Amino acid sequence: MTRAFLFVLDSFGIGGAADAVRYGDAGADTLGHIAEACMRGEADDRQTGSGSLDLPNLCALGLGAAARMSTGMLPPGLTEPETPLAQFGYGVEQSKGKDTPSGHWEIAGYPVTFDWGYFPETIPTFPDDLIAAIVEKCGLPGVLGNCHASGTEIIVRLGADHIATGKPIVYTSADSVFQIAAHETYFGLERLYALCEATFELTAPMNIGRVIARPFAGETPDTFERTGNRRDFAIPPSEETLLDVLSAAGRQVISVGKISDIFAKKGITRSIKASGNEALGDATLDAMDLAGDGDLTFTNFVDFDMLYGHRRDVPGYAAALEAFDRRLPELTAKLRPGDLMVLTADHGCDPSWTGSDHTREHVPILAVGPQLRPGTIGRRETFADIAATLATHLGVAPTPHGVSWL
Repeated sequence: MTRAFLFVLDSFGIGGAADAVRYGDAGADTLGHIAEACMRGEADDRQTGSGSLDLPNLCALGLGAAARMSTGMLPPGLTEPETPLAQFGYGVEQSKGKDTPSGHWEIAGYPVTFDWGYFPETIPTFPDDLIAAIVEKCGLPGVLGNCHASGTEIIVRLGADHIATGKPIVYTSADSVFQIAAHETYFGLERLYALCEATFELTAPMNIGRVIARPFAGETPDTFERTGNRRDFAIPPSEETLLDVLSAAGRQVISVGKISDIFAKKGITRSIKASGNEALGDATLDAMDLAGDGDLTFTNFVDFDMLYGHRRDVPGYAAALEAFDRRLPELTAKLRPGDLMVLTADHGCDPSWTGSDHTREHVPILAVGPQLRPGTIGRRETFADIAATLATHLGVAPTPHGVSWL
């Protein structure tokens, strides 16, 4: 039995990349700064208690050692076992930008070397002709927002006006993205999806990576809350990824969470939707039972980024990491002889950093399997080394990028 499991802890960076200064992120360190805040007592209100960041299972795999390798320092409170249970190291992103598609595509074997289209930090943000085309094509009374914003803040600020006027809320971030928030009941979920699909057609010539539907519910600003019915309309990878190689070879590529959206369904043979890390964990355990010989299961654990990184919530991020760590033995217990599981991330999102955007960081790479010899894999010069390694493990041809460490 030879199966592979690829789990992305969305935004779990472990130290600033050498080119972080180009992105305004010199000094960012998602893991390190969370660990320091916990040690200072600044995350003592997290549900798991107080004191140092408690990640015994991740550290047993080599997380602390990977972090030291990345930054030269062991994050406070973390440990380095004499004999780690996994292969450990860190990855350096070669793709341009620090966005979700670039990170995931590179993990899957396709570093992004072209420039995405971005929207300026002006008010209004979007071009007048684009907004006019969206309004006309979709029969809208207008739009609200039209700025760079946090997705949670903007629905609190404009949600009531949206309900009263019927105007959707449009906004962006430092990513190549056009986001549209609308109330599931008053505006309608299917109507929101249709609006996003039409907008995607209009933004595609601008090389905007994604148009994201951000539905929310609630009756007042105090109760407005985004739901789990997010949908991404995304440009597909223009080069072949490991997912394409596997699906063409007749293997199952099982995506859990937003993976299918990130790849515009390209190379995906089965998609399982779930919202929230707990539900994603449950769905992943079920998917592991569905996986057969030669199959890949690919999960994105989104809460680290969406709920805590972007919201600059250090205690929340710390608690989410500890919750994932407690469930990690459930995942490793599902591994059979011949299996390989890789834990990694797609970028950083330091909750102690300024602003609300991603941060340009190294990512951890932890590889574990019943028959895998533990030890260091060192610095990997591209996230694509993960795809190359999985290709070797699964016995398929690798993509042109990356080098296997097996």
